[in-house]
Amino acid sequence: MRLVVDLNRCQGYAQCAFLAPDVFAMHGDEALLYNPHADDTQREHVRRAVAACPVQAILVEGLDETVGAAAASVEGMAP
Repeated sequence: MRLVVDLNRCQGYAQCAFLAPDVFAMHGDEALLYNPHADDTQREHVRRAVAACPVQAILVEGLDETVGAAAASVEGMAP
């Protein structure tokens, strides 16, 4: 999973830092620090952070890979 935060768009609301503290952190009142290669164990936390960002500044590549795999798995189980 690869993340990019548009720092020109980010307004420092810090919702991401509350929802995924192992990936996002505020440095001072306005500077956001983040891990651009978050571990897959953080997937659900990152998903919540992306959804909560009021300015939609967080872009994630590969966030839905697990969802797609789970859906394919469920389809294979259908009678």
